[in-house]
Amino acid sequence: MKIVIAPDSFKESMTALEAATAIEEGFKKILPNEEYVKIPMADGGEGTVQSISDATGGTIKELFVTGPLGEKVSSFYGLSGDKKLAVIEMAASSGLDKVETSQRNPLNTTTYGFGELIQDALEEGVEDILLGIGGSATNDGGAGMIMALGGQLLTKDGEPIEPTGRGLADLDTIDVSGMHPRLKEVSIKVACDVDNPLTGLNGASHIYGPQKGATPEIIEQLDINLTHFARLVQDQLGKDIDSLPGAGAAGGLGGGLLGFLDAELQRGGDLMVDILNLDAAIRDADLVITGEGGINHQTQFGKTPIAVSRVGKEHGVPTIALAGCLNEGYESIYDEGIISTFSIIPEFTSLEEALKNGYRNLKAVSMNVAAIVKAAQNL
Repeated sequence: MKIVIAPDSFKESMTALEAATAIEEGFKKILPNEEYVKIPMADGGEGTVQSISDATGGTIKELFVTGPLGEKVSSFYGLSGDKKLAVIEMAASSGLDKVETSQRNPLNTTTYGFGELIQDALEEGVEDILLGIGGSATNDGGAGMIMALGGQLLTKDGEPIEPTGRGLADLDTIDVSGMHPRLKEVSIKVACDVDNPLTGLNGASHIYGPQKGATPEIIEQLDINLTHFARLVQDQLGKDIDSLPGAGAAGGLGGGLLGFLDAELQRGGDLMVDILNLDAAIRDADLVITGEGGINHQTQFGKTPIAVSRVGKEHGVPTIALAGCLNEGYESIYDEGIISTFSIIPEFTSLEEALKNGYRNLKAVSMNVAAIVKAAQNL
């Protein structure tokens, strides 16, 4: 029997590779002679760099870049084993967790460091770039990123604007002639699981601004600034980014990526399925095991367990999901090819203890699931 093990990370407890290893160890206690294939997964958010590095034998490059508030911060991105793919999480440079709660104000934050990571990857000679854009502290429409990559965003006096959500109000002229030449040579894909437009009540500022520290007054100003930005992009570059699905992701960074880098936005889980060639691994499998830290009603919207189970369903291979916890609405996953799901927490405990013991608990539950599989084989 061939068993494919393809979990996401169990955040704050295990990486995706550690989770896959725990599952494999548990299964081998009961079914030691089966064929096991481990494929660490992610959905484009936190952990994507680590998962692809682990899955491809790649490396993680560490460097200092500009942080959300203009200070230097320690950051990183991943290179696949063949050095052809760079994987960059915007949160590693411009994430909300890099801004103290008391300083959170998306008028003041920038994606400049994210652009510096992309620039470094281009200098490495990669052919493809995968961008994960979740967890941003920004609302600058990607202005900082554009400027870091050589684009000029200028005031009416010909001076560079401040590369922030506030600075967009001063934008008068866009010049992309100096952008990094290798941008035309690489394929850029973006893991994006939201379809918000750039502006309006469902846009970047109104929907995501509050969690970044924006007051109602700040939200209105940010939305006005993004509207101004989109109008200039339309007038000067001939690109309508305002109403495109996903343009509002990461404080309008989605719009900047679409308008200036000709990027392609895709569901994160589906992107990872393609990049890691999961279809080939599952096609002749007998069972798939997936999972992540929490499974709930939102899991059905393209999260890792569903992206994995859809591949299994296509090939008639049953999928079992394991989770740190099962929350309200988790039953919806049964419509997507998952035949059963299990929580790994064996007793009432603190969150700290549950995270600490995640590997042990996942291994134990995997052993119990393997026992059920073995019993089913003998029926």
